[in-house]
Amino acid sequence: MTANNDYNCFTVTIENRIAHVRLNRPDELNSMNKAFWLELPQCIRAIEVDSDARVIVISSTGKHFSAGMDLSVFSDPSAVPMNGDPGRMAENLRRVVLQLQDSLSSLERARIPVLVAIQGGCIGGALDLVCAADSRYCTRDAFFTIKETELGMTADVGTLQRLPKLMPQGLVRELAYTGRKFGADEAREQGLVNRVFDDAESMMESVMKIAADIAANSPLAVTGCKEMLNYSRDHTVADSLNYVATWQAGMFRPNDMMLTFQAKAQKQAAEYPDLFAVKSLFEG
Repeated sequence: MTANNDYNCFTVTIENRIAHVRLNRPDELNSMNKAFWLELPQCIRAIEVDSDARVIVISSTGKHFSAGMDLSVFSDPSAVPMNGDPGRMAENLRRVVLQLQDSLSSLERARIPVLVAIQGGCIGGALDLVCAADSRYCTRDAFFTIKETELGMTADVGTLQRLPKLMPQGLVRELAYTGRKFGADEAREQGLVNRVFDDAESMMESVMKIAADIAANSPLAVTGCKEMLNYSRDHTVADSLNYVATWQAGMFRPNDMMLTFQAKAQKQAAEYPDLFAVKSLFEG
């Protein structure tokens, strides 16, 4: 199945229940322009609603994964007015930042896992993006930086909130205060990325294999895992245990387990039903 590719910033293919989303503005270093921020949540939602994908892989084209925020986003006077009452300008800017945050949070809200494959630079807003994914993988030439500090502003769309959940607090503070680059080996040692690869080809081959392994499992079990992991990250152990017990009481059924046992007995791969499409009450 091939997804709708009417995007300015992405190409999307769906095959074997894996949705592959590629950032596709290599001449602009895949910078995150206004279209990017609008299209990303639309793209993620379309995959969930209109396809049979059970996992999303995000990669990019060109030398760098992404140079981060395109400054044209903030130079558009229709989006961010720079004249007028200071209070109203500030209220408007807050709304713009919340929209940018919500765009990247679409990766976290997606009920299916999101894997990111990173080559070259992952700068500023791009680091915000990958922090919102489930798992990250990179090439040996990859580097990361909280670039906003060097530009004279505080990162505001997710890195400072999510990165401390992935790496040691003291190190994150150093990286945020200094804006220094950190490379693939440090990212691996400190827990930001799962694995480092010699080149993009071997990285994509391995990440697609991981995606295939995910897609082969019960989609109900996998979405339950993501729900529980996200919840437990932000809550106490006691609250999280209570939540998973409630989830199991409502969601657990033996159907998929029976399919697993039958497939194992027959030495075959189990075939699980897809999750129902998530549609708004206001959609047709």
